[in-house]
Amino acid sequence: MLDEELNKYGNKVVSIEDAIKKYVNPGDRVFIGSGCSEPIDLVKKIIELGPQLPDIEFLHLVNLSDLDYYKTAGGKEDLFRHNTFFIGNNLRGPIQKGMADYTPMLLSDIPRFIKRGRMHVKTALLQLSPPDKNGFCSFGINVDIAKPIAEVADHVVAEINPKMPYTLGDSFIHMDDIDAIIVTNHDLIEFKYSKPNETAQKIGKFVASLIEDESTIQTGIGIIPNVLAGELMDKKDLGVHSEVFSDGIVDLVNNGVITCEKKTIHKGKIICSFVMGSRKLYDFVDRNSMVEFYPCDYCNDPSLISQNKKQIAINAALTVDLTGQVNADSLGPLFYSGIGGQVDFIRGAGRSEGGKPITVLPSTATLNDGTVISRIVPYLQQGSGVVITRGDVHYVVTEWGIADLFGKSVRERVLQMINIAHPDFREELLEYAKKWNYVYSDQELPMSVEGRISLYPEKYEKKLTLSDGRFILIRPVRPTDERMLQGLYYSLDSRDRYLRFFTYSTSFTHTKIQPLVNIDYATNMILVGEHEGDGEKKLIASAGFFKTPDPSTAEIAIVVDDNWRGNNIARTLLDYLVIIAKELNYTYFSGSVLIENRVMLHILNKKNPDYAFKRVEGGVIDFKFFL
Repeated sequence: MLDEELNKYGNKVVSIEDAIKKYVNPGDRVFIGSGCSEPIDLVKKIIELGPQLPDIEFLHLVNLSDLDYYKTAGGKEDLFRHNTFFIGNNLRGPIQKGMADYTPMLLSDIPRFIKRGRMHVKTALLQLSPPDKNGFCSFGINVDIAKPIAEVADHVVAEINPKMPYTLGDSFIHMDDIDAIIVTNHDLIEFKYSKPNETAQKIGKFVASLIEDESTIQTGIGIIPNVLAGELMDKKDLGVHSEVFSDGIVDLVNNGVITCEKKTIHKGKIICSFVMGSRKLYDFVDRNSMVEFYPCDYCNDPSLISQNKKQIAINAALTVDLTGQVNADSLGPLFYSGIGGQVDFIRGAGRSEGGKPITVLPSTATLNDGTVISRIVPYLQQGSGVVITRGDVHYVVTEWGIADLFGKSVRERVLQMINIAHPDFREELLEYAKKWNYVYSDQELPMSVEGRISLYPEKYEKKLTLSDGRFILIRPVRPTDERMLQGLYYSLDSRDRYLRFFTYSTSFTHTKIQPLVNIDYATNMILVGEHEGDGEKKLIASAGFFKTPDPSTAEIAIVVDDNWRGNNIARTLLDYLVIIAKELNYTYFSGSVLIENRVMLHILNKKNPDYAFKRVEGGVIDFKFFL
């Protein structure tokens, strides 16, 4: 069937050896098709003929095959040179040994750079789908920079493979624009992700919590972005605008989660530049009118990305420092991957209405000798590249939580980053922060009575929907809440302050507030009510219990912003504190309340009509009730 289709182009169908010898010459710059579309048979022949093709520069976007490009080089590192825009496994070793080159560029910039003649390409070696009845072949699963390069290269040599999907969008080349064709039938490269571990699953859950219904998502390359699909099954009407996606997107489409019907631009369409995954993915994109492929200067254009409302960008990092600088391409001076599309999508999502740029990474890494190191670092290792600047970073997520850095001061950033670092490294990170005067000189961390880091009890987080339709997040207090808790207390009028603190307090300094945000969660608990409105988070309530000399009894205190009263928030917080206190083995709650604080007395009476109390001097009631 394929032979019949190619009969009218018979003069272009040649042997592999003839194609290489005619269109690849010593000293040329030759582009090799990207990613999982690498033209395997052409590359094998080039390797075989290597000694006859000295001083060729082979240009790659990303190389994913396991072919040994140096097999016939006889140990010579200067027989030819590989130059890649993103480092895959096959070229990582040669690049780190100085035998190949890495060119750092934003993915959106590469096509323009080449089209302007700044990097002239003599021959493009591609893998394409068979032509349709009108003579158009599809670039299949890799349009990226392959199509722009094919448009300006002096010559185009293509493997025509019936196993290559015929993908839609701006993804075609006509047979008239191809100089030589070889017919092949090998399997496409399949890109397999490692099985996600518990850390990746936790990060996926945190990221999913940031994604609203009707968001448009981009996921970079890596285990964590790929595992996210399983955490999004309860979302509605998601869209996709991403330079690359994998098998997880197929599952979300098949389950009705991704519809693209609420997208702002390219409504109803998944927009991408290439895909990496299994045969299931390749079958999904084949002639699928829901999926459109575009060159990366279009797909990754930040101004286009930003037109999607609620654009989410999810990309992996190697390390992030305390101030939010993101390293994603090198291990110190050793180049590891590349810039890729991270910056394009981080900036596009950052300018999107309701958009969220998200950087993900595990909090630790294990070296070859078994040493565990922190990936949240006081400063980036010498030689490491800053891929995402402090000014571009928004959310950083580890398995320990979410740091929201955009618009935050260095002090606030440092505390948030320490809060999502692995507990084993938090004290060390704090010492660096103190040394550099990033935080208060007396800054503390939540510590247990045993002197260990007191871990944030995420299990106590829950959303509360109020009768007026608004909702608040009820959660344990964090060290990073200091400024917001001050804001809550300063919002109280003089009477409220008197009822809560028994004095007309006029200041709530760091010294006073720090002990209320750095608590031992095993013995004390402070719950806060957090509301986000107009893009700003604020605390509208606080309720807590604290250990007393009597190990069976905890003392309680509650405060609610005046604008939020009448919604049963105080009563709800008290009910929740009782549940938590029982888990922590308390039997009684005690406290003191002014006799004129009728609201609090009413709440206590509703909670336990039999609570014991006695009136004491100064109009203060001491109370105690059984849990």
